[in-house]
Amino acid sequence: MENFTIDVDGDGIATITFDVPGKTMNTITGGVMKELAEIAGRLKSDPAIKGAAIASGKTTGFCAGADLGEIGGSAPAPGASAEERLKASFEGSFSLNRTLRALETCGKPVACAIEGHALGGGLEIALACHWRVVGDNPRTKLSLPEAKVGLLPGAGGTQRLPRLIGAMQALPLILQGTESDPQAAKGLGFVNEVVPAGTALEAAKAWVKTKGDPVQPWDKKGFKVPGGGPYTPGGMQVFIGGNAMLAKNTYGNYPAQRAIMSAVYEGLQVPIDAGLRIESRYFVKNMQSPSAKAMVRSLFLSMQELSKGANRPAGHPKVDMKKVTVLGAGMMGAGIAYAQAMVGIETVLIDVSQESADKGKAYAKGLLDKAVSRGKMTQDKADAVLALITATTDYAHVKGSDLVVEAVFENREIKAEVTRRAEAELAPTAIFGSNTSTLPITGLAEASVRPENFIGIHFFSPVDKMPLVEIIMGKKTTEATLAATVDYVLKIKKIPIIVNDSRGFYTSRCFGTYVNEGILMLAEGIKPAIIENVGRMTGMPRAPLEMNDDVALDLAFKVRAQTKKDLGDKYPPSPADDILTEMVEKQGRFGRKNGKGFYEYPTDGGKKRLWPELSTLVATRIEECPPDLRDELKKRLLYIQALETARCFEEGVITDARDADIGSITGWGFAPYTGGTVSLIDGIGVAKFVAECDALAQKYGERFKPNALLREMAEKGETFYGRFGPGLRKAA
Repeated sequence: MENFTIDVDGDGIATITFDVPGKTMNTITGGVMKELAEIAGRLKSDPAIKGAAIASGKTTGFCAGADLGEIGGSAPAPGASAEERLKASFEGSFSLNRTLRALETCGKPVACAIEGHALGGGLEIALACHWRVVGDNPRTKLSLPEAKVGLLPGAGGTQRLPRLIGAMQALPLILQGTESDPQAAKGLGFVNEVVPAGTALEAAKAWVKTKGDPVQPWDKKGFKVPGGGPYTPGGMQVFIGGNAMLAKNTYGNYPAQRAIMSAVYEGLQVPIDAGLRIESRYFVKNMQSPSAKAMVRSLFLSMQELSKGANRPAGHPKVDMKKVTVLGAGMMGAGIAYAQAMVGIETVLIDVSQESADKGKAYAKGLLDKAVSRGKMTQDKADAVLALITATTDYAHVKGSDLVVEAVFENREIKAEVTRRAEAELAPTAIFGSNTSTLPITGLAEASVRPENFIGIHFFSPVDKMPLVEIIMGKKTTEATLAATVDYVLKIKKIPIIVNDSRGFYTSRCFGTYVNEGILMLAEGIKPAIIENVGRMTGMPRAPLEMNDDVALDLAFKVRAQTKKDLGDKYPPSPADDILTEMVEKQGRFGRKNGKGFYEYPTDGGKKRLWPELSTLVATRIEECPPDLRDELKKRLLYIQALETARCFEEGVITDARDADIGSITGWGFAPYTGGTVSLIDGIGVAKFVAECDALAQKYGERFKPNALLREMAEKGETFYGRFGPGLRKAA
C-alpha cells in the first residue's frame, strides 16, 4: 500500500499508519479510499489481528479531509444516460461510507490516535472507529468544515456525530463547521480520551488491548439517540427551532445547510446503514447545485491556489522583506504594522506626532494583550512581537527598509509629500507601496523618483481580521516589483489578488455599486426597511444603507467630490449625490462614526435603528414588498456588482477569474453562496445574465446595460472561467 503501513505487534495489535506520500498533510484520495477498504477486509479476516489503532505518520496532523480536487464521484462511461451518470455519482460518493461501515463492523476493536488536526473526512474516519484518543494541544482542531465550502459531510458525519452526542449539540458543529479543541471535543462527547501530546497512539493501543469494544453504540440493542430522535418531544424542539434559525441566518441561500438538516432529520429515524445511504444521496444532490460547485472552486481550490502565490509572475527570485516602514499610524497603518510584526518583520511606524505614532503601536499592544489573556500567546512572545515596532516621527528610520507602505489620508498632496520624504531615505532597489482604496496608482506614482518600483497595496480594515490584499499595478510598475510585493503579502499571511490601475481599482469600484444601488432605491421612494431587509436576503454581510453608514457617509461624499473634480464634465450625476449632500452637508450625518447616518446609534448602547426622519427626507412611494418585487430588488443589488466586474475585465483592470471571485468574497463580502461575482454570471449563464440585465436597464437605466464583452461572450457561449481561468491571465 502507498498510503498506509500495518505493523502487528506480539499482542496482535495492528498499528495502522496513515501517511500519504508527497504531501505535508494527509488527505483522502481515491487511493486512500481503496486502501482503507483493503485494511477493513484484512482486519476482519486476519485471525492474527486482535484489534487496531490508526494514527498519522505526519507531524502536521491526522487528516485534513477529502481531496476536493477529486470530488465528483466515479466517472460514467462515455454516452451514459442521466440515470447512469447519477448512479455513478452515488457509487463514487457512497464508496467511503461503505468502507468506513466495513471498518466499524469488522468485529475487532479499532481506536483512532489523533495528534493535530482532524478535519472533515479525517474526523469522519475517527468517528467510524470505536474509540478516539487525542493528544492535548490547544492548537489542535477537530471539525466538520464542509458546510463552509458549500458541501455536507459525505462519510458519515451527519449520521455518526448526532448518534454520539445528540442532534442538539451536533447540528451547530455540522451546519457551521465549528471547530473544537481536544478538551471541548471531549466535553461534547465525540472524543473519548485526551492525553498528553505525543502519547495518543500509546493510549489508543492500551485501550484496544485492555478494554477494546468492537461494537459501536448504534449497533447495540436498545440504542437511543442522545436527547431523543426527531419525533420525541426533545427532538421535535431541536428540528423545529433549528429550521427556524436556519431560515433566519441563511435566507435559504445555502443548499448544503438545507441538505444537512434533511440528512440528519431523516437519517436519525432509520438504522445507520439506511442513514448513510440517505447522507450520500443528499451529498450527490447538493453537488449538482451551481452553488456547491462554485463554492468548492472559489472557497477551497482558488483560495488555496492564491494563498500559495499562484498569481505571482514567474521568473523572478523570491524576496524576503525583513524591514518595512509604514507611513501613517491610524487604524489601517497600525493594523499593517501589527501584521508585519507578527511574522517577524522589523517595522517602523511613522506619524506626524509622537503621540499619534505611539497610539498606533498601542493598537498592536492591545491585540497582543488580548492574545495573551486568552492563552493563545505567551507574554514573552507578545513582548518580542511588540519590540519589532518602532513608533516615531523621524523619517531617518526609513533607511534600510525593503518596502514602505504609505497609509495616510486619501489626499493626493499629503500622499505626494510623504512619498518624497520616504524615498529620500530609501535604497534604489526598495519598493514604495500606497495603501489607497480609490486614487489611481499611476497618478500617485508621479510623486516618485522611481515609478517602476511604485505599486498599490490595498489592505482592508480591520487588517488583523481581513485576509485580502489587493495589489495594483501602475502603468510603469515592473513585474519584478509585483513579484516582490506578492512575496510580502504572502509573508504576512494574506491572500493577494492582482489588478491593473483604475479609479477605485477592482474592489472599491465594484463594492461601491452595491452601496450606491441602496441609495438609488431610497431615491426611488422604496421604504428604507424594505431596502435593508432585501439587502440582507441577498447574502451580503450588511444591508446597503447600514453598509453606507459603516464605511462613513462623509468619506463617500469626499470620494465623490474628488471624482467629480478629476472627471469634470465626464462625471455622471446621480440622485445619490443629492441624498449624500443632504445627509452630510445639511444634516451633519456622517454614519456610524458620529452616531448619525441612515441609522441612529443610541449612546446608551441600545440597538441601532433606521433614522425615523429618513422617510420625510425622501418621500416613500413603495410601502409593500411582494415576492416579485423582492426578487427584482435582490437581483438589482447582486447583478450591479457582477456587471461592474465584467466592465473591469473589459477594461483590463482584472484578468483572472480567481482574483475576481476571491476578491469579491473576501474583500467586500459578496454573497459567498454564489462563489463570487464572476461565478454568479457563469452560474446563471452569460446569455441569460445579459438578457436579464437588458430588462433591468430598460426599467432602471443605463447602469444595468451589459457591456460589449458580455455581449460577445454571450454570442460565443463563453464563460469567465473558460476565457479568464487559471493560467489564462490576459486582457479581454
